[in-house]
Amino acid sequence: MATVGKTMKTVHVTKKINHTSGKGNVKRLTTTAMLSAIAVILMYMEIPVPFMPGFIKLDISDLPALFGTFVYGPFCGVTICLVKNVLHSFATNTVFVGEISNFILGCAFVVPAGMIYQKMKNKKGAIIASLTGSVAMALLSIVSNYFFVYPIYYNFMSKDLILQAYQAIFPGVKNILQALVVFNVPFTLLKGLICVVLAWILYVPLAPILRTGEE
Repeated sequence: MATVGKTMKTVHVTKKINHTSGKGNVKRLTTTAMLSAIAVILMYMEIPVPFMPGFIKLDISDLPALFGTFVYGPFCGVTICLVKNVLHSFATNTVFVGEISNFILGCAFVVPAGMIYQKMKNKKGAIIASLTGSVAMALLSIVSNYFFVYPIYYNFMSKDLILQAYQAIFPGVKNILQALVVFNVPFTLLKGLICVVLAWILYVPLAPILRTGEE
């Protein structure tokens, strides 16, 4: 009888764990979907920046991905970056190049941020994490654009024409690499820092949601 009772107790505990796990998976999926939808909307709310060529615009669609990575870890943040760019690609004429670039830099932002936040789950940790992600994203923008994104763009817009777009703003840049360092790095860093400020402002009201990742 004791053995039967122990077996019944084990089955009950197992069912309870499975039920809890199922609810957790649904909550994770729902949260990821909600943040992805917000990210897509924010991606459409892009604005031109006076100190950048017209084909580069500013948006804060990485912010939902940042909070996703805070709640459920870097994989959630990467998923949001992927979903928002796939959905956004259907309404643009960048032939997926802009979305691929956004995805690469978004991952560079949320992955280190998520890894750091997992070890420092508080407001200070969130700020340090997002600052680190911003710097990583800005630095990777040089490598990503110079070796991957812009060479693809050259099939649709000549290298000289792209350089001329930068030189129209600042004639001092002599080549694409200089243009990326002078323009794209500060721009990408600014984009990340805006997310840092918003994360700092929104951390307290969103803290209950952030804690759900610990359940």
